[in-house]
Amino acid sequence: MGRDPRSVDRYETPDYLSKYRSRRQAVPDAEGGPDGPGDGTPLYLRRFRERATTAAEPAAPSASSPTHPAAVDTSVAYDGQRFTPALAEASRGKEIAAPLERRASEKIVCEISIIRHGITQGYSTDAGLTPMGAWQAHRRGHELARRFDHGDQVRLVCADTNRARQTADQLFRGAKDGLSMWGIDADVTNPEPIPELRNFGVWTPDGLRDVTSAFRQYQATNETLERLAVGDRPRWLVEIDRFYRTQLGGADPIQEWLTVPMMYFEPPAMCVRRFWRGFHRLMAESRRADGSLTHRRILAATHSGPMRAFATWAHGYDPGEPLNTEEIRVKMREGGRSAFVSYRNRVTEVNVPPADEFPNWEA
Repeated sequence: MGRDPRSVDRYETPDYLSKYRSRRQAVPDAEGGPDGPGDGTPLYLRRFRERATTAAEPAAPSASSPTHPAAVDTSVAYDGQRFTPALAEASRGKEIAAPLERRASEKIVCEISIIRHGITQGYSTDAGLTPMGAWQAHRRGHELARRFDHGDQVRLVCADTNRARQTADQLFRGAKDGLSMWGIDADVTNPEPIPELRNFGVWTPDGLRDVTSAFRQYQATNETLERLAVGDRPRWLVEIDRFYRTQLGGADPIQEWLTVPMMYFEPPAMCVRRFWRGFHRLMAESRRADGSLTHRRILAATHSGPMRAFATWAHGYDPGEPLNTEEIRVKMREGGRSAFVSYRNRVTEVNVPPADEFPNWEA
């Protein structure tokens, strides 16, 4: 009988099978082939057991931090390379980080996290956070605690608005919970409002005011002029009216503020210099006699407008509106002349403006 043409049985050996059989014949049966013992254990399972055995072997703890997770060598050998928890943390994060061998040469002396406030109840007044906004800030503080090391002194500052202060309070509680959970012995100061972190302002007859707190004055003055229909509107009212109408129309008023010169609004460059002036002051207050810093980490809760101006100055383009509790990381290098600014998967090395070169525009 002839071979059934519908049969799927092959009379010749497939190429991959013939190569496999030739490799098996070239190695003694006692070795079980080129991949190890011939007990039938799959290769992936044997590799997993080897890694688990290597990771279970404890290493000598560091004298400086005997209980910190980084003090135990849990590195795993695989294909001639060493994978450590520090490398895994750097590779799975969203931030573009330098190779581990270059960390020492960077000489980071202070790390600043600029964090936007959580979801607020509204922008027509100086409102506080919603329950979701409070949860966001608490969760962010809990996540930030994983970066802290034993003995760190963390200074927590914020803008002097309700939403920024409540964000800082929740960051404080979340960081405390995270430190307790991860078993890290670090200290976080109580939230402290500082003037350098305020939102960008607009000039009004009552002086320079936060763009949000000026909304009620703008609304009342505009309503009176429209009802009485007497005279022209003042120039500051025309500009803030254009700003809020852009927002009510669904467009981006911050982009307009960044790109269109406004005569009665605080310039974006001034907000960036104000931020740097505040960071210089905080580092100067924590500097010891030997030049080291008491607070090597600073958490700053502030507003999206100045943050966006800061990121635009650092990266050279507008990276977009920061989400609630999103952060910009600033890593100051030794000497305070340069820093790494990271925001949304991009890291840029910037020259830090010296503290004695800030123009006194506000005077």
